[in-house]
Amino acid sequence: MTSIFVKSEFAPLKRVVLAQSEFAFAAVNNGVDDEFLTAESLELYKGVDIDGKNYKDIFPERQQAWQEERANLKKVLEKYGVEVLLPRMLTDYEKELGHADGYSNFFTRDPFFTVGNMLIEGSLRFPHRRNEILPVRNILVEEANKHRCLYVSTPKPDISLGHDSEEGPFLEGGDVLVLDKTIYVGNSGLASNSNGVQWLKNLTNNFGYEVIEVPLHHTILHLDCALSIVREGLIIACEEAFLNGIPEQFKHWDKINVTLEQASHLATNGLPINDHVYITDYEFDFIGAALETRGIKVEYIDFKISRSFGGSFRCSTQPLLRNE
Repeated sequence: MTSIFVKSEFAPLKRVVLAQSEFAFAAVNNGVDDEFLTAESLELYKGVDIDGKNYKDIFPERQQAWQEERANLKKVLEKYGVEVLLPRMLTDYEKELGHADGYSNFFTRDPFFTVGNMLIEGSLRFPHRRNEILPVRNILVEEANKHRCLYVSTPKPDISLGHDSEEGPFLEGGDVLVLDKTIYVGNSGLASNSNGVQWLKNLTNNFGYEVIEVPLHHTILHLDCALSIVREGLIIACEEAFLNGIPEQFKHWDKINVTLEQASHLATNGLPINDHVYITDYEFDFIGAALETRGIKVEYIDFKISRSFGGSFRCSTQPLLRNE
């Protein structure tokens, strides 16, 4: 059996790429992240000389806590027999190259994603994230060389209309949720766009997939910040986040509801290990309690620092193998 295949968001997780914890601020702050960073982060950065600096040099204690969060997640994944792969660290050259816009190597969900036996490199909207694929590419190349899969890349964004052109195509893994032969792709205007969705349709239609674009509230970065597919028939969802309502397939499923404010703190960004084990933060024990009443075992990990960057458990992981 191939070691590259993702059937759904809750099929048993067997192999995964787990994020590193590297980040540096742009040399000149342009405020692009302010819409989805937590109030705690914005307050932390206020009055501090952060421009062009590495996070670990300004906040060494928080950096250590951040790394411990990822280490704790790795322990829980391995406890359930999941093979964990890590991207390499950024090189000095890559850091220098990203000095103006800032650089990051902190969420593996977005720079690539897996649908069926397809490894797909994304196309990220924010300039400081566009090289995030580089630290993980050696893993993708090695996987593609060893296993039967299709390895492709979304086209590089079109900047013919300027540095901030909306043409894209933009396609980020946090917007992509897989449910058998259906792929849901979020579009809030902050990450993936319609050109990215169309590109994915053109690709996956050849393999029998249906792609559904999901318009989102303008403060929601990715679809996985509004929706978690826990198992067949059960979701965690922020109904306020869906401009056209929750996708039709989920309307009659059992729902654990969260508010727009809770969604902004990454309440829906937990991670199913399978259809009966789910990882979430202590911050969302109300979700954990609701899951437990439905027969799901909940693993809690403090992920406060990771969440302060606008991502949580799902954002920190990208599966290579989720299959029965």
